[in-house]
Amino acid sequence: MLLTSRVRGTRPTAPRRPRRTALLASAVSVCLVAASAPPAPLGIGDRLFPHLGNPGYDVASYDLSFTYPGTNDKPLQAVTTIDARTTADLDRINLDFAHGKVGSVEVDGEPASFATAGEDLVITPGEPLAEGSRTRITVRHTSDPRDTAGRDGGWLRTADGLATANQADAAHLVFPCNDHPSDKAFFTVRITAPDGYTAVANGLPAGVHRAGGRTTWTYRTQHPMATELAQVSVGRSAVPRRTGPHGLPLRDVVPAKHRAALEPWLRKTPAQIAWMEGKVGPYPFETYGLLMVDTATGFELETQTLSLFEKGLFTEPAYPRWYVESIMVHELSHQWFGDSVSPRTWSDLWLNEGHATWYQILYAEEKGGRPLEKHMKAAYGVSDRWRATGGPPAAPKVPKPGNKVGIFRPSVYDGAALALYALRQKIGRPAFERLERAWVSLYRDGTATTDDFVRLASQISGRDLSGFFHGWLYGAKTPPMPGHPDWKPVRAGRGPAK
Repeated sequence: MLLTSRVRGTRPTAPRRPRRTALLASAVSVCLVAASAPPAPLGIGDRLFPHLGNPGYDVASYDLSFTYPGTNDKPLQAVTTIDARTTADLDRINLDFAHGKVGSVEVDGEPASFATAGEDLVITPGEPLAEGSRTRITVRHTSDPRDTAGRDGGWLRTADGLATANQADAAHLVFPCNDHPSDKAFFTVRITAPDGYTAVANGLPAGVHRAGGRTTWTYRTQHPMATELAQVSVGRSAVPRRTGPHGLPLRDVVPAKHRAALEPWLRKTPAQIAWMEGKVGPYPFETYGLLMVDTATGFELETQTLSLFEKGLFTEPAYPRWYVESIMVHELSHQWFGDSVSPRTWSDLWLNEGHATWYQILYAEEKGGRPLEKHMKAAYGVSDRWRATGGPPAAPKVPKPGNKVGIFRPSVYDGAALALYALRQKIGRPAFERLERAWVSLYRDGTATTDDFVRLASQISGRDLSGFFHGWLYGAKTPPMPGHPDWKPVRAGRGPAK
């Protein structure tokens, strides 16, 4: 996610699948409740979102079906089917779900009782589930795009339909799920809408069926995906297609009436993908494209294989061309950093946003003549203030209630990119570039932690970097910048600190 200013004329600032053992250790003891106990919301103990996710099972796949009624101010009828493997004996199954009505639940084809507790749907199957068993959960429910009571994310109502923005904790406002990035899964999505609308979702098309004045589109992912990256969009859209590097199929989704005006921007994607591949290696997914929505959000979002953008970013004349292109590269780079390699916990967010910001700044230097070193020196000057306000990059402060996007602070964007710059200064450009390629290759389609990054950087550089990283990622004050002893923090209203 990139928060972007919408003030006219101003420049915005700012391999294997790992088990979730670390997160589950503290939570599993409260998961295995007796069936006679009252339903209770659970979580996997994430420091920033303690009630997100649920212990006791691992989701393999989601099958989502939505029926759009032809207006974006009414609930959608939906069916969510989850195939999972239990990792403990379960009397109950907790799913994250809020802002929808549940009609019925089945577990392995048999009716199951259910209740709500907080933002959890608590399901009691007819028979307990043994550890290591495969299970299928089917929930028939509504998915409501109307007011989410001050919550950030979920359905976005656009000028001609809907789209989703689920980061960080809003996928369960759209469908029942295990709403934490540590539990990635494959997705199949079916959307039925009246003729005249076009529906899209992550992945590749897997069929179109037309009957009775309605059309059903089906899409499937070829790689596992975190729930926060799921995208479903319905609108009066055009879907221009083109080919990227190595024959990669590209598809964009834009308001049909604005297609001609947006086409010059869409044509830039193949070259941007080639640029990123030159930095970190092959594009990690089966397709890519831009979803441009006609609504104001204040952010852009790296939904997997189909990044979400506000149309206004491309039509507002005050934004310099180099800046808009660098924002496109920010979301594109997330396909490697954040989507393919996902954070094990939300405190690992800096690995997503720091890298995306790093390549955004690097692109602006190479293609827009905006010196990287100048940007980093400016960021260094205010880094202490960012840390005081939002916490250091790898230990962001807990968001306030009702402001979950509050974790997206400057310290995890430019502050984290500053740490990557310091790392490059410390180990040298060749080792840094080997590290970047190794990172996205080793953890492709999986999850990873800050400790994983520190270990890999130490291995590739041939030196123990744990002390170096501790200061840059967890320190209350910004450490000295390697190679730039003259860089100093700037005191508010006083100039550089002495």
